[in-house]
Amino acid sequence: MSTEFTGLTAVVTGAGSGIGLEVAKSLHAQGAKVFGLDLNEGEMSSVATFVKCDVGSTESVQAAFATISSATSVLDILVNNAGVGAAGTVEQATDEEWARLMNINVAGISRVSAAALPLLRKSKSASIVNTCSIAATVGLPNRAVYSASKGAVLSLTYAMAADHVKENIRVNCVNPGTADTPWVQRLLANAADPAAERSYLEQRQPMGRLVSPQEVASAICYLASPKQSSTTGTALAVDGGMNTLRLPK
Repeated sequence: MSTEFTGLTAVVTGAGSGIGLEVAKSLHAQGAKVFGLDLNEGEMSSVATFVKCDVGSTESVQAAFATISSATSVLDILVNNAGVGAAGTVEQATDEEWARLMNINVAGISRVSAAALPLLRKSKSASIVNTCSIAATVGLPNRAVYSASKGAVLSLTYAMAADHVKENIRVNCVNPGTADTPWVQRLLANAADPAAERSYLEQRQPMGRLVSPQEVASAICYLASPKQSSTTGTALAVDGGMNTLRLPK
């Protein structure tokens, strides 16, 4: 295992499970000190210092970074991974869903990044990586609100990269295809025919399977690495070819 993150400090939101947990595991294994922000500790105890945080609340984010600032004066890596999903069309979407997803998925990245910037500015290799989605670049059925929120994350990533490039703070994002995460597993469990729904999700990705959380985490760590010092304002697809490949049936 590489030790390229030795001596660096990272914050990962949504680190209790899924992609965030795999990112925390990978960064820890490669030498980083990791703070995991989430509503619940989940399974992060052996790889990250748990800091309870609701990214949908400015007060909660500020309290979390007060805790982090008491433990470190420098932050090298911020992974904005926390997010929520919703299924349905615009006809089915509620005002509550719109408010919740835009607040957590989009404004959550903004408020966490704003709180982290004073610490990131003290790093010699500062990097922010946002978890975006294939939903930002292709039209997926029954994902109207979720897709809109992730489209905003993609645009926000580019804007942040432009705003902070002169400060040597890199900002990038990953666009996973449908990943085998707890959220997707819950979605499948609620489907009328879970096996058929899983098969559909697998087959719409050219590789014929769901993306693994470990694959997405590997891409996030690649973008976060100090070795990628010229990579900013980039969206890295981890989607089994869904965005670009058109295969014959």
